[in-house]
Amino acid sequence: MIVNFYRKFIVDKKEYILSKQLLRSGTSIGANVREALNEQSRLDFIHKLSISQKECDETIYWLELLYETQYISKEEFEKLINPAMEIFKILRSIIITTKSKNS
Repeated sequence: MIVNFYRKFIVDKKEYILSKQLLRSGTSIGANVREALNEQSRLDFIHKLSISQKECDETIYWLELLYETQYISKEEFEKLINPAMEIFKILRSIIITTKSKNS
């Protein structure tokens, strides 16, 4: 969703700075989850998912900033923010569960 949004956004709005940050953080979430799946240890798994969670939070920040500065509409914002919030909650839950099993 982020990649497709970015492509359309730079064509329609001609904004490159904030949207590029959104693209970087948004795609980093999945990259770090993929790395976590190839863990070397449970602590490595937690560490990679923690990075994913931070990138997800950063993605939420960029979406909020784009919305608050009126670069994106409420509809565009909600279309992207809701899945981002869900992913954030899922990552947090996995991290907490894994930490509790690690203790």
